[in-house]
Amino acid sequence: MAFKHTLAPVFILFLGICGAISPARAEPFKIVGFGDSLMAGFGLGLDEGFTQKLEAALRAKGHDVTVANAGVSGDTSSGGLSRLDWSVPDGTQLVILELGANDMLRGVSPAITQNNLDAMLAKLKQRKIAVLLAGMRAAPNLGADYQSGFDAIFPKLAEKYGVPLYPFFLDGVAGEAAFQLEDGLHPNAKGIDRMVERILPDVEKAIAVVKGNS
Repeated sequence: MAFKHTLAPVFILFLGICGAISPARAEPFKIVGFGDSLMAGFGLGLDEGFTQKLEAALRAKGHDVTVANAGVSGDTSSGGLSRLDWSVPDGTQLVILELGANDMLRGVSPAITQNNLDAMLAKLKQRKIAVLLAGMRAAPNLGADYQSGFDAIFPKLAEKYGVPLYPFFLDGVAGEAAFQLEDGLHPNAKGIDRMVERILPDVEKAIAVVKGNS
């Protein structure tokens, strides 16, 4: 019995040393998808939304990531600005910023949308959180002046803040009935698959840049 009592503290010490010298497990790379119903997964199942499928696609390619869904259906750039601070938690390493579609559908002045997105990018830069800016395009029926003013927002801000731009979040889905819900606005599950496939290389590049700068 005395021999057992002597071994106990030695064994505990051994475990402590092993724990100290074993490499700490790295935390997953944390991404937040911040946007409106296109990000939130309107009309889709729990595992069919953009953030869920993007996370799965990144993990399938060997990236240890989490992609949080901070999309709110119906959100405008004004609404996004008001909730940005608490919707993007500390520790986030990359934000996919997707807002502006509802501004456009409501005919909000492009200047207002630009100012709101500008303020969001400034806040994220101050917090040292990288951004992949997902662009949107105006519907042609809003007129040439509105269309040119709205479409110019995203490249202007990407250049100003030096962030990567994915030019059109709905690339390959807009105007394609087979990839949309019946409302003709939102992507269906197949549409989400196409969106993820097309944006995936840009997300991987953004991850590589953040890791290279850390």
